[in-house]
Amino acid sequence: MSDLYRASINARLAKLPPHLPPVEPEEDGDEEEEELDGIGDLPGSGMGPPAMQFSPISAAGYFESAFQVAVPSRNLDTRVYYTPPKFKDGSVMICHHGAGYSGLSFACFAKEVTALSKGECGVLALDARRHGKTTSSSDDENLSVDVLVADFCAVIQSVFADPLVAPSLLFIGHSMGGSVVVRACPLLLQKKYRIAGVSVLDVVEGSAIDALPHMHSLLNARPDGFDSVEEAIEWHVTTNAILNPTSARVSIPSILRSREEQAPEASGTKYLPRYTWRTPLRSTAPYWLSWFQGLSSHFLQARTARLLVLAGTDRLDKELMIGQMQGKFQMVVVPGVGHMLHEDDPTRLAEILVDFWRRNERVIVGIKKVGDP
Repeated sequence: MSDLYRASINARLAKLPPHLPPVEPEEDGDEEEEELDGIGDLPGSGMGPPAMQFSPISAAGYFESAFQVAVPSRNLDTRVYYTPPKFKDGSVMICHHGAGYSGLSFACFAKEVTALSKGECGVLALDARRHGKTTSSSDDENLSVDVLVADFCAVIQSVFADPLVAPSLLFIGHSMGGSVVVRACPLLLQKKYRIAGVSVLDVVEGSAIDALPHMHSLLNARPDGFDSVEEAIEWHVTTNAILNPTSARVSIPSILRSREEQAPEASGTKYLPRYTWRTPLRSTAPYWLSWFQGLSSHFLQARTARLLVLAGTDRLDKELMIGQMQGKFQMVVVPGVGHMLHEDDPTRLAEILVDFWRRNERVIVGIKKVGDP
């Protein structure tokens, strides 16, 4: 969220990363289920960069499977995207998205991780409450950090029911998701899950909280909706909200709600766009402070390897600055990207995370992990 503020004030321009190769959707016989994820092929003939187009791309080629996980204790039916490791002793990166986005924001990243790790490391990304294709039977609107953490832990325990046979896990959280994963880490360690590390993407407690008073005025600049999915993708790319058009074509359809999914318009009411935000950010305002307050201390207290990945230079708050000087966590700054760094340059982030995983999961016995106290 702090980077949304900086991007809105200082409109960073960056070179677009290379396009990922075209992906054909898998034949799973469930076209209607993935309709909102979009179906389309990347343009281009191999004779140079493809022409700019904004048609949706199916997520089928980026994850091995997509399914719903019932969590009765949380009144949730959670959408999960998953590519498991190919080997019995493999690991799984668990990805939690930021506010307003969905698990598909990690789609291109997941494909890169699978390739770089040669299948040793799987990737699981989920849609949080009130996001993507996750639904709640109780229509609970609460997005406080405690609720999100409880949801996250319940999903992990549902997918990997037995911690003794579960793969080792590496938690990755973007912005709001960073707050969720660092708080969930000690709770799941208590349940005997093996956690190889925790990584927070582009959020610092101090600057995030400083940005909160400006958020409503910044959200006024966002459109209420769009007349087509293509228009929504184009808006995100041309405003530099997402610098990688390929990733935008995969992820943006999942954060929109069609008019058919909305309440029917009453006669005489103002015109509603055909597609509106599935999770309007203004509606999440009551929970903003809970997401970021205490983030630094929870991150530094996580009893596993710790990694902070930032888009450009950011001012660390005092607690993180002291922790960095004490060598309590690893920090990497990725140049030429915006707040959605995992979408802007999924290849570079995959390189960073796979390297982090290799050094901390396959560590020699007796040598401390990066960030260990």
